[in-house]
Amino acid sequence: VQLQASGGGLVQAGGSLRLSCAASGINFSIYGMGWFRQNPRKQREFVATITSAGNTNYANSVKGRFTISRDNAKRTVYLQMNSLKPEDTTVYTCAVLRNIGNYWGQGTLVTVSS
Repeated sequence: VQLQASGGGLVQAGGSLRLSCAASGINFSIYGMGWFRQNPRKQREFVATITSAGNTNYANSVKGRFTISRDNAKRTVYLQMNSLKPEDTTVYTCAVLRNIGNYWGQGTLVTVSS
């Protein structure tokens, strides 16, 4: 299983970025997918998830600003991030959600300048 995240970069506060995570080696459409990010204590925290049926869930800190979506034909999950804040600065990682343990991709760095 490989998860390739992209789309990170430097943006000014109030700006937008779209992260992408392309998956290979799995039957993508049957899995829930998620985005997570590293907090200041270097712990991974939940950002957003989307089920195989397209149901979404968001952390309170990003609700109304971020949108998770998926394209099963492209085996890709997206995170549209709007109204970015400096406190959104960190490494974002995508994951395949499984009851027996997630598959994790490499992260992509998002930096929001004030």
